[in-house]
Amino acid sequence: MIKKASLWLMLLGGALWGAAACHSTKTVDYNADVKPILNNKCISCHGGVKKQGGFSLLFEDEAKAKLKSGKYGIIPGDADNSEMIIRLTAHDEEERMPYKEEPLSEQEIKILKDWIDEGAEWGTHWAYKPVEQQVVPELKSSWAKNAIDYFIQQKAEENGLQMSAQAEPEVLARRVALDLIGFPAPDSLKAAYLQNPTEKTYQEYVDKLLNSPHFGEKWTSMWLDLARYADTKGYERDGNRNIWRYRDWLIRAFNKDMPYDEFVTEQLAGDLLPSPSEEQYIATAYHRNSMTNDEGGTDNEEFRVAAVLDRVNTTWETLMGTSFACVQCHSHPYDPFRHEDYYKFMGYFNNSRDNDTYADYPVIRHFDDLQKQQLAELSNSLPKEDKDRIVHFIKTLQPAINSLETDQFTNAELNDTKWLAMRNHGQARMKQVNLTDKNSLVFSFRTGLSTGNWQIHMDSSRGPVLANFRPHPTKGWEIAEIPLKATAGTHDLIFTFQSPELKNPEANGISFDWFHFTKSFPTSGNKQLYTQLLKAEVEQTPIMLDNVPEWSRETRVFERGSWLSLGEEVQPGVPVVLAAYDKDWSADRLGMAKWMFSPKHPLTSRVIVNRIWEQFFGIGIVETLEDFGSQGALPSHPQLLDFLSYQLMNDYQWSLKKLMREIALSATYRQSSVISEEQLQADKFNKWLARGPRIRLNAEQVRDQALMITGVLNPTMYGEPVMPYQPEGVWLSPYNGKKWVQDSSRQQYRRAVYVFWKRTAAYPSLLNFDAVGREVCTSRRINTNTPIQALTTLNDLTYVDMATKWVEKYQGMDEKKAIDMMFKDATGRVPSQGKIQALFTLYQKAEQKQKSKKAALILVANAILNLDEIIMKS
Repeated sequence: MIKKASLWLMLLGGALWGAAACHSTKTVDYNADVKPILNNKCISCHGGVKKQGGFSLLFEDEAKAKLKSGKYGIIPGDADNSEMIIRLTAHDEEERMPYKEEPLSEQEIKILKDWIDEGAEWGTHWAYKPVEQQVVPELKSSWAKNAIDYFIQQKAEENGLQMSAQAEPEVLARRVALDLIGFPAPDSLKAAYLQNPTEKTYQEYVDKLLNSPHFGEKWTSMWLDLARYADTKGYERDGNRNIWRYRDWLIRAFNKDMPYDEFVTEQLAGDLLPSPSEEQYIATAYHRNSMTNDEGGTDNEEFRVAAVLDRVNTTWETLMGTSFACVQCHSHPYDPFRHEDYYKFMGYFNNSRDNDTYADYPVIRHFDDLQKQQLAELSNSLPKEDKDRIVHFIKTLQPAINSLETDQFTNAELNDTKWLAMRNHGQARMKQVNLTDKNSLVFSFRTGLSTGNWQIHMDSSRGPVLANFRPHPTKGWEIAEIPLKATAGTHDLIFTFQSPELKNPEANGISFDWFHFTKSFPTSGNKQLYTQLLKAEVEQTPIMLDNVPEWSRETRVFERGSWLSLGEEVQPGVPVVLAAYDKDWSADRLGMAKWMFSPKHPLTSRVIVNRIWEQFFGIGIVETLEDFGSQGALPSHPQLLDFLSYQLMNDYQWSLKKLMREIALSATYRQSSVISEEQLQADKFNKWLARGPRIRLNAEQVRDQALMITGVLNPTMYGEPVMPYQPEGVWLSPYNGKKWVQDSSRQQYRRAVYVFWKRTAAYPSLLNFDAVGREVCTSRRINTNTPIQALTTLNDLTYVDMATKWVEKYQGMDEKKAIDMMFKDATGRVPSQGKIQALFTLYQKAEQKQKSKKAALILVANAILNLDEIIMKS
């Protein structure tokens, strides 16, 4: 009995010890339990914006530091003596926190007390931890087709859901075509799969879509919102910008499956790569999509700075899914980014050569094949020490000082705040120009005068004359070159101008655009060819270039975010909370791009995987595509996100097509979107993906699909933007009188990606389907459902015109048969008798009213284009 009792006591003691041990090891999780309370209840007064009482809960060192009172807000291991807990549990309303707000619940206070007693261990937000390889869940599944499905099925079953059967082949064929090329596939691509819908033929069909030249167009449409691409500059004047070659670069890059790390690096820093090609220069137009302000009277430095800030914010939102813009004014309210981090990162962009010029300098000039041969011939004639300098200047017109950098005007001005304009007896200064080894000046000017004298003086208007120029009438801007007296050192240059032709003292006589101080052209080179290429009138695209060292800018912290209140100087740098910056990486945009694609960087791969997932399923694994921070949504499938992100970086070597193929081939993607009442109640928004996606097509898809199914799509790729039908009065351009001129013939039937994009008046029928103005980077469009959308597809003359041409294909055919054929064109499926009868009844009523069979059939065609199953991807 004694032995038995002892045994029971031992077992009981062991059980109690085990329970106690289990309890003692269960710690409070900072990210899951503590951080949400701090963000919701505390950090608005004790964070990046405010630090009441000197107490901040944003950074660990601040939270555990001594307060102004001499006490400590958090004493790890001692909650009862931590001022934070004392204030949270105080009875006096003047003492209790949150101040004059609802007190924390008992459960919330207990979580915070337990956390402090356990040591107040700080946690790292999930998105800021490096991506690690994930183990695929072990499930017995006859449904799964690849690794994605095991992650999805596991979560679905945990939430009491069963996976759906595969969608019908016709539905799946349409769905995957819309996702990969942006419109229903032609019969030539999908016939083999639909005739024999097997695993093999489906895979072959997906591969054909991935290899279609129209693949790049679809995915470029997504990227243009992120790149805030437009064919105009923005702000009030919103003048035209010639930047469509960047759009074409994107299409080609997506089509050839340029690895994502190269794709981004060339856009961020193509100009800094060794011997950059014309295409790599064009790629950098990504950050020349920033708006510039051409309105007269604006401060060019203000809007240069605005463009730089836009590049910082766009880089973080597009590539790292992080709301970094608020750090311009103060440390991030919720995430571990300090105020100075913003300006360190700004340092990578602050040294760019552009400064709000009307001509969008710097540019890459586009030569035809003959001119490229001539440029090669010229290059071969130049001495080695001069070759790169001269060829670079011909291609980019850089380095040049823009005339808007002049000051101290007498009888001169910055005309419209854009160009130096000089009147009779005019004077202006260009400050601190390095003239060492510079004995020639190339410049751009315009004038209507036949007489006059423009002089450059050193240091003062009475100083030595370094150059003389006697102008001649020009037909617009013209490039000239004059000798410059050899001078060493850095000097202020004083420009003076006089002309006996100028009788009106208020009349401008000569204007200047830019100045290039350089060495004279080498005697061994082909000067005639040089001049010919330099003066050639060619198209050009804005690009990124950095200042030469002598023009390097300081970067300073803006106090409270104001560019007029400069604080301490900072050097280019990154928030090390994300990943360390290798000492071998250059402190410029190229080094920053290398940091972004370092294996330890936690955001870059996750963010692009999430963007692509959202394009297929309508919602990201992290719903807030724009915000992976602690205020963003938690991932629905965190292990899957990291699995795919790791695959992208390692197994796929940053190939986006391989990632898309894996998604398209998954059983998850192929599910039927038919939903039962039980599924709807259990998972209203399809968070757990136990059924296929059912979402409204985006604006570009609505247009492109209509073009395709009505048979009018012009598949021509690349080139200048087009202007399809648009009502009169949408464009009002008071400054330059620009009008929307509708393209004739087939150009108006090109895809939406080629439609001219004016920021202040974007294409209306696309806006009606939730397209955005593109003034700034936009991570996701929020789908709406409004009557305007139905009015667009029913009444917009673009769709009426398409319906008319569609009907003409079936002229002479029995009307009911024609309606049957049109429904098949639109959906890829055979319609039910009920649907055909409903559409035919509509036809009969319209024919009675219109007294015209063709008009009645056009109305039916319009109705088909407006059907839910056409506008939706299901």
